[in-house]
Amino acid sequence: MASIGKILRRSFLIGSTAIVGGVAFGAWYVSRPAANPLRPGAGEAALNPFVFIDAQGVTLIAPRAEMGQGVHTTWAALIAEELDVDLADVRVIHGPPAQAYYNSAMIADALPNKGYDISDFQHGIGEMLGVLGKVVGLQVTGGSTSMKDGFVRMREAGAVARETLKQAAADRLGLARGDLRTQSGKVIAPDGTELSYAALAEAAAAIDPVDAPLRDAREWRLLGKPQPRVDMTAKVTGTATFGVDVRLPGMKFAALRINPRLGGAMSGYDDSAARAMPGVERIVDLGDGVAVIGRNTWLAQQAADAIDITWEKAPYPPETEAIFERIAAALDDAPNSALRDDGDVTSPPAGATRITAEYRAPYLAHATMEPMNATARYTGDALEVWCGNQGPTFQQARCADIAGLPKEAVTVHTTLMGGGFGRRLELDYASHATRVAMAMPGVPVQLTWSREEDMRHDFYRPGAMARFSGAIVDGKAVMLDARIAAQSAVFQAMDRVAGLPPAGPDKVLVEGAFNQPYAIPNYRVRGHVCDLKIPVGFWRSVGNSFNGFFHETFMDEMAVAAGADPLAFRLDLMRGEHAPSAGCLKAVAEMSGWTGKTPEGVGRGVALTYSFGTPVAQVIEVADEGGVIRIRRAWIACDMGIALDPAIIEAQMTGGMIYGLSAACFGEITFADGAVEQGNFPDYDALRMHSAPETEVRILQTNAHMGGAGEPGTPPSMPALGNALFDLTGQRARSMPFARQFNLLV
Repeated sequence: MASIGKILRRSFLIGSTAIVGGVAFGAWYVSRPAANPLRPGAGEAALNPFVFIDAQGVTLIAPRAEMGQGVHTTWAALIAEELDVDLADVRVIHGPPAQAYYNSAMIADALPNKGYDISDFQHGIGEMLGVLGKVVGLQVTGGSTSMKDGFVRMREAGAVARETLKQAAADRLGLARGDLRTQSGKVIAPDGTELSYAALAEAAAAIDPVDAPLRDAREWRLLGKPQPRVDMTAKVTGTATFGVDVRLPGMKFAALRINPRLGGAMSGYDDSAARAMPGVERIVDLGDGVAVIGRNTWLAQQAADAIDITWEKAPYPPETEAIFERIAAALDDAPNSALRDDGDVTSPPAGATRITAEYRAPYLAHATMEPMNATARYTGDALEVWCGNQGPTFQQARCADIAGLPKEAVTVHTTLMGGGFGRRLELDYASHATRVAMAMPGVPVQLTWSREEDMRHDFYRPGAMARFSGAIVDGKAVMLDARIAAQSAVFQAMDRVAGLPPAGPDKVLVEGAFNQPYAIPNYRVRGHVCDLKIPVGFWRSVGNSFNGFFHETFMDEMAVAAGADPLAFRLDLMRGEHAPSAGCLKAVAEMSGWTGKTPEGVGRGVALTYSFGTPVAQVIEVADEGGVIRIRRAWIACDMGIALDPAIIEAQMTGGMIYGLSAACFGEITFADGAVEQGNFPDYDALRMHSAPETEVRILQTNAHMGGAGEPGTPPSMPALGNALFDLTGQRARSMPFARQFNLLV
């Protein structure tokens, strides 16, 4: 099997009922199995939309995008565990845009509950609602949902495939299926006769799928243990195909320039200098910018720089401080939400110690290592697009609309990604590539953004502000009242991607604050949506990224006001509220040898954030080294219920923390004359190997329901570092980036 394209062009085969995951609503359209998009030929079988078998062996069709998080490895392990094949023998490719590959976990995560306190019944309702993702074509990688989505579905796919292959073997050998066993991609008879899955594939495809119960976790061979990454060999040898690696016969290369004042118009341009450059073949008017098509990417970038363009003004205040004045003003507007409103925060007890604080978090870029890019080939009656993306069905629909084609005439090939973090949920880069390709029908054109275009035309993590007030009585927190203001990434993205109007309370704007597992009797969190036209979107951990900083910094401030140890103060409030969160705090205390006391020249801070179903506690240690502050050590404890691959979870927790620490130290997008000032990594720095902390991770498995891994490591890193800096210097960090206030090692 050479490619997904070949499978899709072959004869149609109806898929297995196992893809529904056992969930039924009674409405036929919702509960029926989604059609199998795989179309095998002679000697091949697609036993369901996820398992393809041919003479070469077993291929997993992965509906979730691999962007470095290891999802293909664990999804392959889920299949291989039940199918009885070795992980090394499973090939993995990205699935096409198809209803069968819907995300079954995202809708449940959007329900307006705290998450940590839901009952098994409520959890089950959320799982049942997940099937609605099929109706809306929610083929999305994001929200740390991949394992929650695949845990049952992939094992069912493997189990059904296994038992169907056994039935095909039983029919051939004249035996009962129960007399046969499977091992290493073969069906084995009692007399030792072996039939490979490849030899049975065509016969298996001709019979009805056979349902099978899932194996007990005590029988697992692969799950629960570290596995070698299926994508690693290709990546370290340079043979892996990312979006920028796509090469097609006769391909041309393009660059673009869009108004740096985001959302502003283009009133005119002079491209005469660019047209005169040898190798430039076409200048394309994109409406809000221009693209240059040439014989190579470097030439296209140079020619784009040579175009003299007149840009119009931005539809938002032109300077950073004026933007934050608008955000601050939103704090006094009517709230969009009050998703937590326990007790009475308006009348603190007599004699209580009152604490107030105001916090600020900047706009942030995604800064993926691979800049935005897409390759497109338009023929007039069909369109093919190659790009790393987190939402193939949405990309397909948007590109079809731009090209004036039916959706079925558009093929989207999802490549590996050099980082996503939510940025590749957006549709702009493939949309522009489609417009560029339409200018040269029949010719594949690869559009690559320069680093500067990428960073200055992002959908940013919104800037945010918060005002917190609290009350302490007898050393305990009895009140917490928070107001949080930011642009709504949800409202913007839903309109941009799905064409849905903003409506209802924005849970994401206050997540990481309203849903924290603290038993504070009077506890209110309100969200205020700021109406600004700066493009914002989903950044790793989304609202938790700023609310984790706000909330856990304020918890530290309350602990200081109470005269309490910051870790013990949190644990006292958490112990009876959510045992897995309390367990994470206890674990980092043990790992770090926490005593609440640090020697001269050393500071330690602690934070815990519950996000994406997973509590994560972190302790960060900093040290003064001759007036320069080094982030020296870090301890992380997390509890996502079932740890399917401890090595991947450890990598995700460490990477998420580093991503958060980089943002806390250096990350900031600022505006001057309406344009983003940062353009490349010298302006938007990150931790390096020499400045990253020595890190230890402990993975707990007591959580009642499976949580995510890709994003929860980011939110607690920022307040844990800020709290450590306070412990070291006595200065409270209430605004990021911290490098503006502290002399950090760079």
